[in-house]
Amino acid sequence: AGKEGDGFLNPAMSGNRTRSVLMLKHLANSSLRGVQKIQTIDSMCATGIRTRRWLNELPGDIASRLRVKMCDMNENALEWARSNLRNDPLGHNVSVIRGDARKELLSQGWHWIDIDPYGSPMPFLDLAMQATARRSVVSISATDTAALSGSSRGPLKRRYGAQVRLDPLKHDSGLRVLLGAAAVAAARHDRVITPLLSVWDSHHLRVTVLVERSKRGANAYQDSIGWRVANPSQRDVELAIGAGLLPLHDAGSTPMHVMLPLSASPSDRSNVSGPLWTGITGDAELMRSLSGEAASLICGSGDSALDTNEQKYARQSVRNIEKEANAIHGTHLVVTDSLPGFLGGGGPPSPFKMAEGLKSMGHSAEVSHYGEPSFRTDAPWSSVVDLYRNRV
Repeated sequence: AGKEGDGFLNPAMSGNRTRSVLMLKHLANSSLRGVQKIQTIDSMCATGIRTRRWLNELPGDIASRLRVKMCDMNENALEWARSNLRNDPLGHNVSVIRGDARKELLSQGWHWIDIDPYGSPMPFLDLAMQATARRSVVSISATDTAALSGSSRGPLKRRYGAQVRLDPLKHDSGLRVLLGAAAVAAARHDRVITPLLSVWDSHHLRVTVLVERSKRGANAYQDSIGWRVANPSQRDVELAIGAGLLPLHDAGSTPMHVMLPLSASPSDRSNVSGPLWTGITGDAELMRSLSGEAASLICGSGDSALDTNEQKYARQSVRNIEKEANAIHGTHLVVTDSLPGFLGGGGPPSPFKMAEGLKSMGHSAEVSHYGEPSFRTDAPWSSVVDLYRNRV
């Protein structure tokens, strides 16, 4: 199996799969603790490597609780999947189905849904939300990154009904557009989402959300949908503070970006991204479980020569996520390469030094997992500016 031919396997998604194992390990003991048989669908499974890793890398007491349906349209890929399962002691808990994932999603209720299509996940979102149990986890991959990050404006508008400004936060805006689409789809089926993890990883975007049934929550979904405005005016800042999307301590400042509620009318549409998710994009407790040490442990094979590289890649897949949990509630995600252009001065500062400096002032701040040099913080924007201008 490989990237070419009938048995598709994409090595570039190995980090995606590593995070999936770690998240399932954590959530099986938290949000899904009371579920004895975790009904799971690995839709568009190809050769089934994700399921194989769940069965082999999760602790036995968790792996034995999984009841997995693997689904794909490619019979040759499914033959690879079946052959991989023949000698697996938990293979009897897995069914391999040739069919359309959209049909299989509606065949029953699910506690864990993995959506990993070629291109946009939009054709599957409504079906996935409709098929969730009372409490479920849905992981959504999108490889139409050019659309979600604003480079392909037509597909972005057609598929997601959104626009994204081409700036260093365009991939974060893309993640938020995807979260917004998930929230809207969930609300249509009387569900509400809570983001657990949002990651831009090379060629794809990936969000994982907890989905719960709640008509009251679904009625209020628009409270978490709005706009991201770059180079905001003072009116925009005041609107953001009034809506609770920017702390009061940022009054009088002009951050690089602010969030505005859906009902707002941004003063300059050319600087706007959205509609998108304006809330927190990850769960701190879950993120703390995605440590480099945990990733290394699940990828160990006992072969030291092989493990050196595999464990290195595993650690890279979760780099900074554990520590970023301490600041995931922060309003400001700052790409440091953008600071000189916005504030003047010399070259860009170190994200690590900026985060450490803000922590020394008593704020939460951490280097971000985001794919640009960046940090996340709950510090007032004025503190970010002062630290930048007074750095040695």
